[in-house]
Parts: sequence; C-alpha cells; structure tokens
Amino acid sequence: MKILIIDGQGGHIGSALIAGLAAAGHRDGILAIGTNAVATAAMLKAGASAGATGENPVVVNARDADVIAGPVGILAADALLGEITPTMANAIAASAARKVLVPVNRCNIMVAGTQVLKTSELIADAVKLIMG
Repeated sequence: MKILIIDGQGGHIGSALIAGLAAAGHRDGILAIGTNAVATAAMLKAGASAGATGENPVVVNARDADVIAGPVGILAADALLGEITPTMANAIAASAARKVLVPVNRCNIMVAGTQVLKTSELIADAVKLIMG
C-alpha cells in the first residue's frame, strides 16, 4: 500500500501521522512530501520510507497513491500560508486515493460535525482510518 503524507510549514501533522502509523505497525510504503524542505526533513526523521519536496512530487505521486493523508488544507489552493498551490490541491482532489484529512482550522476550513479534539486525538483517529 502506497501512503502519501503531505504537509507544509514545519511538517508537524505529517510527522505525527507517520509516527502513529509506525507505532501501529506500518513502516513500509510511506512517502512524505513536504511543501518545503523543513517539512520533508521532519517527516523523514519521523520514519517515512522516502521523501520529496514541492509541487511536482505531489502531482506525480498522487496519481497512484492508495491513501493520501495530511491536514485538511492540502485540498485547498493557497492553504498552509500559501504553500499549497492550485496544482497541488487539484492533483490531490482528483486522485482516486482514499483521503484521510486532519481537520485543523488554521486554514479557515471548518468541517461540520467534527468535535473539538486535541491534535493527538485527531492523529490517532486518522491512523485508525488509514490502517483500515
């Protein structure tokens, strides 16, 4: 299974997802793609199998990913302080991959029906969804 973790800024959500997947026993096939080198490095340090940075790796790897995970902002152009380009958001949204999104509200995206939970609780739930 190819799991694509996408994050920007400091890569904290992506790193937490990767660490959670590793703790759940999934260590292979996790590809970390950061919108910047700092995010990519953080996710690699957390245990991703491989990593890349920038728009083109998102576009190329979204094509055949089984799961795409990250903060909800990865679906919105110009989110994460402008780090998600319209091309990235479109590639993620158009991918046939199952998407597991962590509903953080820093991108002004509010998801109705979600509870206000700690980030650690959101990550634990996302890991359960990814693992099936």
